[in-house]
Amino acid sequence: MSEAVISHAGSLPARLLRLYGGLALYGAGIGLQIESGLGNDPWDAFHQGLAVRTGLSIGTMIIAVGALVMLLWIPLRQRPGLGTVSNVVFLGLFADAAIFLLPTPAHWTLSWLYLALAVVSIALATALYISAGMGPGPRDGIMTGLARLGLSVRLARFLIEVTVLAAGWLLGGTVGVGTVVFAVAIGPLTQLFSRWFPLR
Repeated sequence: MSEAVISHAGSLPARLLRLYGGLALYGAGIGLQIESGLGNDPWDAFHQGLAVRTGLSIGTMIIAVGALVMLLWIPLRQRPGLGTVSNVVFLGLFADAAIFLLPTPAHWTLSWLYLALAVVSIALATALYISAGMGPGPRDGIMTGLARLGLSVRLARFLIEVTVLAAGWLLGGTVGVGTVVFAVAIGPLTQLFSRWFPLR
């Protein structure tokens, strides 16, 4: 790869495009998975459960939880970036827009198509977002903050996601086969897409 291409890929406009394109795609993925009705990832099961209990939209809960989670960054000495703040503000808006625009599947084949598109979209969105190099998402910051205190990243992520998944299920969020599919597929797919968009 030439130096000109590398420079262009690392330019501010290109990084902003990756950041906000990634957030928009991630929001679309959230909407697809929720509308599939087959089961959400841990955090979105939690967001949906809160939405069920409060009567507010899922996107509103994504924004509110993201803002509250950032407060936990203070004792963990984590530093937010533009990507962190943008994640809090825009991800919920994009998710609500997707949920509003997407028709609810009337047949199980469309539900499974939604689920497959959701996982692929979120994996690609994650690769785009991370490659922008503008700060971790608020929920990822908790994981890395705990890792700095001595926990392994794997254990920190496991503890966080099991906790929010259980809370989401108890609150009324949808947990099912889609939750398992997401857990199994998201890592390998994100790694695959990260080859196209190297981490900055």
